[in-house]
Amino acid sequence: MKSITLIKGDGIGPEIAESVLEIIDSSGLVIDWDIQTAGADVIAKEQTPLPDRVIESVIKTGIALKTPITTPIGKGFRSVNVQLRKELDLYANVRPSYNLPGIKTCYDNVDIIVVRENTEDLYAGIERQIDENTAESIKRITRFASLRIADFAFNYALRNNRKEVCVVTKANICKLSDGLFLNCARETAKRFPQINFREILVDNCCMQLVQNPNQFDVLLLPNLYGDIVSDLCAGLIGGLGIAQGANIGTDCAVFEPVHGSAPDIAGQNKANPTALLMSAIEMLSYIGENDIGYKIKTALFETLRAGIMTPDIGGNYSCSKFTNEIIKRLRCII
Repeated sequence: MKSITLIKGDGIGPEIAESVLEIIDSSGLVIDWDIQTAGADVIAKEQTPLPDRVIESVIKTGIALKTPITTPIGKGFRSVNVQLRKELDLYANVRPSYNLPGIKTCYDNVDIIVVRENTEDLYAGIERQIDENTAESIKRITRFASLRIADFAFNYALRNNRKEVCVVTKANICKLSDGLFLNCARETAKRFPQINFREILVDNCCMQLVQNPNQFDVLLLPNLYGDIVSDLCAGLIGGLGIAQGANIGTDCAVFEPVHGSAPDIAGQNKANPTALLMSAIEMLSYIGENDIGYKIKTALFETLRAGIMTPDIGGNYSCSKFTNEIIKRLRCII
């Protein structure tokens, strides 16, 4: 029996977690879930949104499924997501974006993988207040982290039969920091002659994505650009409600949806569990349960194809009814 950490965040986190657990349980796969809580709801009891027990659990199991956790804007505690990635050295953020059946979008046949460096850049949080009118953030890019993420991106492309890696920077302006990232990608590309390599500036990349997203395969980006571009790619396929994500390190991996905690609809049975379910499907593949993952994905896709959706993607099904419809189809497949 595989042990997996389940990190229940706040907002809609607990209810979409229950939905996904029901679906996985219905597949017949037995998992020993180590359930951990984190986020705003645990601060009162433990004086921190990310208790040590959560980190210890992920280190022990080596893998986690995580729901959204609220990050205050401009004040309050530091992002739990960023802290988790730093504590566990989850250096690679992988964001697949591809069309799901039944969900109307402006584009067809989108199939993009965003590989984002996850540990440095402006997200390292190196800031200081110079005076009451001036604040400063330091953008740090290192050769070690840049080579590591470039190697990950090219190996990912090779393992998954992708044809191209496109590195995205602003090296014409940030000549030293982005220039270093770009040069590391160029250096790595030489070791993978079977993978096409190209370069693009981030502003041009955003324009090209909304004009012709089908031209892109694997995008390799530093942390900040990767965060922005991956959300743009989610918009191409229907929004964050269906966008999956994974944060992968040498020893641990955390799979999570990329949408927020949506506290405004928490507890109202309106949440869409699709992004967390898609992340769980990727997690199942990661641990070698490809067959179960494929069956769950088939049940989800059949449900969407039938027009059964939650309100955020054009339907009128509640979270629980949507979950039940997936389970009904899953039982027919199994």
